[in-house]
Amino acid sequence: MPLFALANTAIAVNSSFGEIVSQNYGLGILLGLVIGKPLGIASLAFIAVKLGACKLPDELNWKMIIGAGCLGGIGFTMSIFITLLAFEGFQLQNNSKIVILAASVIAAIIGFFYLSFTINKISMFKISA
Repeated sequence: MPLFALANTAIAVNSSFGEIVSQNYGLGILLGLVIGKPLGIASLAFIAVKLGACKLPDELNWKMIIGAGCLGGIGFTMSIFITLLAFEGFQLQNNSKIVILAASVIAAIIGFFYLSFTINKISMFKISA
């Protein structure tokens, strides 16, 4: 499904990325996907555990929840769909799609390296203990 969505975004690159991100909507999209999603996922999971609505499994820790939250920023399929509904005009939609795809790549890279470091660090402690 994501490959299908990516192939059908119909993006035309006319401006520099810096110009697009400096716009209010570009900055909002970037911060929302890269910072907002991980913060929301991790904080709501924390609140749910503290309120007793759920229990954190023994094999899982909060660093892993934060890493999964970082990967939550990859959701470009629904973001592009919402962009098409929310914004009028080809240029605004096009620029928003560029920022969405860039933010998804950034979120994927951050999530990958964060989880790689976290899981390797946890594995090292389990082996040495």
